[in-house]
Amino acid sequence: MIKYNTPEISEGVYAVGAKDRNRRLFDALVPLPRGTTFNSYLVKGAEKTALIDSVGPGFEQELLDKISSLTDLSKLDYVVMNHAEPDHSTALGAVVRESRATLYTTEKGAPMAARYSGVPAERIKTIKDGDTIELGGKKLRFIESPWLHWPETMFTYLEENKVLFSCDFFGAHAPDGTYDDDIPDIISLAKGYFAEIMMPLRPFCKKGLDKVAALEITTIAPSHGPVYRNPSRIIDAYRSWVAGETLRKAVIVYVTTWGATEQMANCIAEALAKEGINPKLYNLASFDMGQLAEDLVDSPALVVGSPTLFSGLHPYMNNTLNLIKLLKPPVKFGAAICSYGWGKGALKQAQEFFENAKIEFVGAVDSYGPPHDEEIQKITELAGQLAAKISAPVVN
Repeated sequence: MIKYNTPEISEGVYAVGAKDRNRRLFDALVPLPRGTTFNSYLVKGAEKTALIDSVGPGFEQELLDKISSLTDLSKLDYVVMNHAEPDHSTALGAVVRESRATLYTTEKGAPMAARYSGVPAERIKTIKDGDTIELGGKKLRFIESPWLHWPETMFTYLEENKVLFSCDFFGAHAPDGTYDDDIPDIISLAKGYFAEIMMPLRPFCKKGLDKVAALEITTIAPSHGPVYRNPSRIIDAYRSWVAGETLRKAVIVYVTTWGATEQMANCIAEALAKEGINPKLYNLASFDMGQLAEDLVDSPALVVGSPTLFSGLHPYMNNTLNLIKLLKPPVKFGAAICSYGWGKGALKQAQEFFENAKIEFVGAVDSYGPPHDEEIQKITELAGQLAAKISAPVVN
């Protein structure tokens, strides 16, 4: 048997999850340039032992082997399912079959545990918010946290150790290292994860932060990424992201066919930079969706650039705007820069997007072919108008 690393992240708490460094896509959508982790934790009390969550497909045996290296698997007492999504629950059925454990989850999680993980109904016990189980000198408390990010999700809190098992909340796709201080760019990685998973659910995130604030926490052990032994780092970052705090920046997404729209995008980027606004350009023919989502977390402005193709926006732009609408970033101001040849239509669709998304439409420039001096002047003026909006104080 491989001698696996099972670090003790707190007294009697061991990390027994798996690192998937080869995975490059999550949910058939989210890029994973480094891979990810499926975190699972074994908690050993004086009398009982509990497993917090499991691992994703392909790592079931690794989890069983790690548990067996620390305790008698057959005598495992409890399995806690914080979340039923397969990246957390795939191995739960195998763990239950190999042990005497009872699975604890929320009322909404129980049918999911049976359906997704094949756990027999008689081996499942449902909990309510605030319920606890005793391990002998250690107590696990369950904290329901629905829609972070499925309806059955909960946190688990180890009271004596002050460890919060936060499931997807505070997660990151980062397989390097064990702790947050092992990864220099962890906050950036966590920001990207927040953008893709939690940003559309900011009202529920606020409730989650309120529940976290009521706890004394020395360690946060999420289901993806490193363990935080400096929990204030990620909590403070989440407070900013959840509140929708923005920077002096503008995200510019564009598609270009023969270069006209790209010239316009570069022009408005230069003009915004002169106004002290940080432009973030994304050519949708070769962009990183994860990086775009991360930039949207704290951008107050979005500029859409597209040629008219078949009387409307380029299909790449349509797809991206649909995604942005789903992510619900804190964008307050929008603008459009469009080009056309034998027919118009892109600008009208761009304006409709901003109206439907309830984003203030600051203005637009439409260019017949590549921009000339007249259009460049209009783009410069539009950048000034947008910069003024970004710089203006927010009145709540």
